[in-house]
Amino acid sequence: MIHQKYVDDYVSAYRSGQIRLNKERIMLIDYLKKYVLSNDDLFFNEEKIHDCIAFTEKWFFPTVAYQRFLIAFVFLYDSNTDDVYYDEHFWVLGRGAGKNGTISSLSAFLISQLNGISGYNGSIVANSEEQAKTSINEIYNVIQSNEKMRESFNANKSQIEVPLTHSVVTYQTSNGKTKDGLRDGFDVFDEIHMYPDDKGVQVYESGLGKVPESRQFEIGSDGYVRDGYLDAKKEIALQVMRGELPPDTMFPFWCKLDNEDEIDNPDMWEKANPMLAKPLTSYGKTLFRKIKKQYIKMQSEPSMREEFLTKRMDLPLKDPEKSVAPYEQIKATNAPIPFDKLEGHEAIGSVDFASIRDFTANGLTFKLQGKQYFLSHQFARKGFVDKYYGYSANPNDRPRSAAPIADWEKQGWITVLNESTIDPQKVVDWFVKQREKYIIKKIVIDNFRADLLRKFFEDAGFEVVIVRNPTAIDGLLAPRIENGFASGMYVWGDDAPLRWNTQNVLVTIDSNGNKKFGKKEEIRRKTDGFKAFEYGQYLVDQLPDYDINESLNMLDSVNF
Repeated sequence: MIHQKYVDDYVSAYRSGQIRLNKERIMLIDYLKKYVLSNDDLFFNEEKIHDCIAFTEKWFFPTVAYQRFLIAFVFLYDSNTDDVYYDEHFWVLGRGAGKNGTISSLSAFLISQLNGISGYNGSIVANSEEQAKTSINEIYNVIQSNEKMRESFNANKSQIEVPLTHSVVTYQTSNGKTKDGLRDGFDVFDEIHMYPDDKGVQVYESGLGKVPESRQFEIGSDGYVRDGYLDAKKEIALQVMRGELPPDTMFPFWCKLDNEDEIDNPDMWEKANPMLAKPLTSYGKTLFRKIKKQYIKMQSEPSMREEFLTKRMDLPLKDPEKSVAPYEQIKATNAPIPFDKLEGHEAIGSVDFASIRDFTANGLTFKLQGKQYFLSHQFARKGFVDKYYGYSANPNDRPRSAAPIADWEKQGWITVLNESTIDPQKVVDWFVKQREKYIIKKIVIDNFRADLLRKFFEDAGFEVVIVRNPTAIDGLLAPRIENGFASGMYVWGDDAPLRWNTQNVLVTIDSNGNKKFGKKEEIRRKTDGFKAFEYGQYLVDQLPDYDINESLNMLDSVNF
């Protein structure tokens, strides 16, 4: 068996219960014992491990146990080849664990005379220039604040150079267009959760191996891209630790909660974020307080849960597609609307007029004493509802799964028009009629039919607000809408079509964590009423939250 102090310390801390590890890191320790530490042909370069940690602690920050553990394996060598044993390091840690800081100090060390390899260039690669610059900026700031460092390093905000070793570390973006032909000693791929595939990585990997001790580092927290680069690397990591691939394929350090229930136990958070292992450093205490505040806030804002699980706890939802709200929360909107109190009240009008050949939805949004009320009416074209829902058929002959359009029409929620297209004037006339009872401040419409609708509304005396990018407001409004459902804020009356619309919404999450409201089925499962509701949310903050009639009565009672 081979030994190294920081490796032994880390394993002992786990064995004694001082630190908690997730099952993947327990697999790592078992795999290392069986396949790596038992190999007497391997050796740790103690001098470089010591120098790297001392360099980090002198110029950058105090290290913690997990960072020393990782650094030790960066400098594990094979005596048969005199080369590094691991040329690929895979680090997935919860947000805030210090992975970028570790890479910053390690990058500066690797190009320095302490590492002592001439022409040992490095590239730090990320999807965005801003993220790629993170470590370059950190190294630059350290150098600029220390005169002694400036004697060995030349630094600007695009690259860091060590003249004595003719080595430089730069930032790159993952398009790879500017990278061909360069000879790197190491590459760092940051934000790997953002990579849809390995195309942006291949060109950088091809530049490795031309200088001694080539290494690549893949780092990040988890994310929302499924079946992409990160998930492929996770599978390789598992195969390595199960002994299905050669032991030197990858060094996998993968931190996460083991299950979603552990989110409610702060003692378990160190499974995802080893910076939270006890005893906490000053930075660790600050980080823990910040995460704890986010956790507490999440209790009243459920929309934060996915982000917290995914980025803080590295436990993304297995299926990022879901409904806009649980059915029980949608059902809870069926409460009486106080029409008498809303009369004379200000409202925001909204319209979803995406298609003039099937459905159009109108709505009015009100705020009153902590609740939001939405009055809705929809128009449907007879030819469409006949074809897809059996509207004109005998009720016994309609498919059981078909939306009961005829019933909803009798209840007054829908007007079915026997026309080739839905007439915009009828849409506007509904708002004109509502204006007799309510103060309609503005009408929100999306830009798809804006040229057609806008003139009708303006001719009727309404102020029109156009949503230029409806998809973008999905991401903006999704947290608000999700929290509104969870808190029981929305009241719609017994609006069955609107509840149906809302159940038909499919929420998907893009690579940046932004949500998008789509359809669970493109043709039959309509979402028009929900989209009209969403557009009302776009300007809901412009509405007052008080009873105008009560305020006027109060003023009347004041003796001026």
